[in-house]
Amino acid sequence: MLRANYHTHTTFCDGSSTAEEQVNRALELGFVALGFSSHVDPGIPMDWEAYAAEVRRLQSAHAGELDILLGAELDNMWDRSRCPGAEYVIGSTHYIPVPDNEPLAGCVDYEPEVSERCCREYFGSDWYAMCRAYFEFEAQVVERTQCTFVGHFDLVTRFNDQLRAFDEEDPRYVGPALDAMEHLVAQDVPFEINCGAFNRGRKAELYPRRSLLRALHDFGGEILITSDAHEASLLNGGFDVAVQRAMECGFTHVNVLRHDALGNVEWRQLALDTL
Repeated sequence: MLRANYHTHTTFCDGSSTAEEQVNRALELGFVALGFSSHVDPGIPMDWEAYAAEVRRLQSAHAGELDILLGAELDNMWDRSRCPGAEYVIGSTHYIPVPDNEPLAGCVDYEPEVSERCCREYFGSDWYAMCRAYFEFEAQVVERTQCTFVGHFDLVTRFNDQLRAFDEEDPRYVGPALDAMEHLVAQDVPFEINCGAFNRGRKAELYPRRSLLRALHDFGGEILITSDAHEASLLNGGFDVAVQRAMECGFTHVNVLRHDALGNVEWRQLALDTL
């Protein structure tokens, strides 16, 4: 079993478990590493200083027992100045820039009605135009956030299992997605296989979906696996499926983050067939 997770939310943002509850669950599961990644974006209030202080307290309390990392899920709308001292950053696109001061107007991850309204009001009800705008912005996520890895690459499909608004194998969708993916792979930053929507029963597919994951392999991209856990009970949710899917798509290893002997965060690799 994979014994690490780097996309972990708590009550400091939109999670339902405290940071300590997530740590206790990680210890129950025999984890060797746990990365916290509270949201840093326009739509979710979060006290960065209090959050960072609690993670540092837990790092000290569990030193030698669990490698705890202080991270952030930084939205593409903002930059790293919003999360000082973060040891790693997930670069995620939750919003499409639209000509509106309301932060949620362009959100693709809030409610299906919000996505439908965004498509109708800003893209003339053309879902493929909306997806193209999403991936054009997603292609900028590394430059804009200076992220450590790319979060849920195809989040624009968040409600598509429910709405059936567009065909995820249509060239009008796939073309912009592959253009963005190829550009990001060239930035030498890994992509997460995100189990969040899958392990909460919201989507049948992981992010990225199977065909895009194969393309990521063919482009020479790197992966890590995360549960995007908003509650402790799902801290390792979907890991077995993600490991199997990664191997089916040609990947042989997964990347993990760890502190080295000097306290710096570094990438390491684990063979998928040993998990």
